[in-house]
Amino acid sequence: MTAEEAKALDVSAAGFADQLTALTRGVLGDDTPRFHAINMGSKIRVSPIREDEVLQRIPVSIDGEARLSLMVRFYCCWDGSSTFMATDQADVHVFYFGSPDPLFRFEYVRRTKEPPGAHVQVHAHRDEVAYLLRLAEKGRPKKKFNRLPRLSELHLPVGGHRMRPALEDVLLFLKREFSIDTVEGWQSVIDEHLRSWRLMQLKTAVRDAPDSAAQVLRSLGYTVVEPAVPAARQAADEVKLFWP
Repeated sequence: MTAEEAKALDVSAAGFADQLTALTRGVLGDDTPRFHAINMGSKIRVSPIREDEVLQRIPVSIDGEARLSLMVRFYCCWDGSSTFMATDQADVHVFYFGSPDPLFRFEYVRRTKEPPGAHVQVHAHRDEVAYLLRLAEKGRPKKKFNRLPRLSELHLPVGGHRMRPALEDVLLFLKREFSIDTVEGWQSVIDEHLRSWRLMQLKTAVRDAPDSAAQVLRSLGYTVVEPAVPAARQAADEVKLFWP
């Protein structure tokens, strides 16, 4: 990465941090901790931090009392063409307030197919699932347990690399299922940020499959002209739209 590219990535990540701050404060309130972009070398970590740069959880209240907290962390980098900022890793963990173990983990790892790059892990314990995991050891030699396995070790797929849920989806989930406290106008904030996220992911998906996008646009009456010099295409197994 050149010095110019590093500087541009810093600027993009700082803008992303401001967007996340606007989102969480617009939903949870103005005292929600601010996101910051911290340069980690080849990547930039975007997360709420304390003055000593230690990761800070976001408190979430129910009926005026802190009941949950969110650990939110993104690692940003350039995409393969060094043109667009990409998420290399994303973690949104939901905790019962004060507990060291999360209830749910919404995670994304950019270069992973197995387990799925985008997945959810649920930290609960059911005997039936533990039994099935023990049975599965026979057919999955790399997955051996010397103890009783837990449901939290399952990676539940959630739409792949391009269609994965965003922080906005997690906030909506907490509002819908746990009726968390939100400030006036929270719904419009969520709607605006979610629309931006989905459109950005749509544009990324179009770059992965431009021929399919052109076909749909033509069916809608648009005129789409093939480029005189086609852009370089990724190898089929590198197109993240088709990754699990």
